[in-house]
Amino acid sequence: MHNRCYRVHERLLAIVFCCGLAGGAIWLAPAPASGQSVQPTETASQDAVFDLEGQLERGEATLDYDAKLGYLPSLLKRLGVNADSQVLVFSKTSFQQALISPQNPRAIFFNDDIAIGAVPGGKVFEISALDPTRGVKFYTLDMQPAKNPRFQRGGPVCGECHDPISVLTPGLMVTSVIPSADGTPFFTGAFFNITDHRTPIAERWGGWYVTGKSEPHMGNAVAPDPEHPTELQSKGAQNVLSLAGRFDLSKYPVPTSDIVALMTLEHQTRMINLLTSVGAQARSLIEKGKLDEAASRRLNQAVEEIVGSMLFADEAPLHEPVKGVSTFTETFSSRGPRDKKGRSLRDFDLQKRMFRYPLSYMAYSATFDNLPDAVRGRIYQRLYEVLSGRDRSQKYARISSADRTAILEILRDTKPNLPDYFK
Repeated sequence: MHNRCYRVHERLLAIVFCCGLAGGAIWLAPAPASGQSVQPTETASQDAVFDLEGQLERGEATLDYDAKLGYLPSLLKRLGVNADSQVLVFSKTSFQQALISPQNPRAIFFNDDIAIGAVPGGKVFEISALDPTRGVKFYTLDMQPAKNPRFQRGGPVCGECHDPISVLTPGLMVTSVIPSADGTPFFTGAFFNITDHRTPIAERWGGWYVTGKSEPHMGNAVAPDPEHPTELQSKGAQNVLSLAGRFDLSKYPVPTSDIVALMTLEHQTRMINLLTSVGAQARSLIEKGKLDEAASRRLNQAVEEIVGSMLFADEAPLHEPVKGVSTFTETFSSRGPRDKKGRSLRDFDLQKRMFRYPLSYMAYSATFDNLPDAVRGRIYQRLYEVLSGRDRSQKYARISSADRTAILEILRDTKPNLPDYFK
């Protein structure tokens, strides 16, 4: 990084998961003022946290309290989230910001539809859960031991960060900031430069710890001089393999903030935003009977953006290989599914690009499967046009014929309910 000075309007990056994902900054909301717990008798939500709350209410599940890590190990297990997904943010960008610093980073854990935020010494776990038709839902869970621990809905404050990101449904952000020595981000306004697989590595992860090898990035660094608040100190910031000596690792279930997990989270947040936003808009138009020709054209444009992201058409190339230091690369890939030749959309490349077969694993998500038929059908049609070679436009020129064939074969073996023309 060579103490490079970044223009603020181009570099205000860190993960913002207001109420529950992650962050070079993560912004999560406190519990609702009413203090009301989730009611499992409601039918409005279909997410994993809502389901777990119902199990707790019926006595079918419990959350065990660990003397060292509290409810975290049990919470991860119950929600099917691996500890090796842990990524650590030290910028003060959560409502529990007073506790967050380079000496006490906030941990984020995630799978395809859950993210859990936890800061040592904090009051609550901050959780986001993906409802396949209604988008992202936010919850908190008190960190203190209780006879009957219960989840609470995220309050209106969640919308202050999340509602402007997407249309008709809250969105998620991964961004990166320029942090001072105590983790305070250098802001001149409310502008964020959101990062995802399109963002060059050099512009990512300000305010995050990053363990692993790659080309230079903004992680593991602070701007210590108040007179030069945009100049990151680069010494010891690159190719960090261990965080020992930077803070008390015993407060966390694993000692890493894996670079591959960070990259996966960035791609996933973009796909969630696109799928939930377009799905919500289409449902609203259909319900109101307003899916006319003009609206259909706009939805087709949104579908093109989804297809481009699913196929990584605009992915920033890797100039150097990426290698994580945790087991995340292996455990993520092991979740499959795999085709007859043993291939999976979860297989990483990490040499020149992120995935070996460039089609998003979010094609397997319940959110994708629950898109309105008109939207999902159009996505399938465009995917087939590209993968079959009918669309050889410049936008998809980086996808080789061999990769197109491999992706088609993987989908045919692993994706239920494909349109007949795929087969």
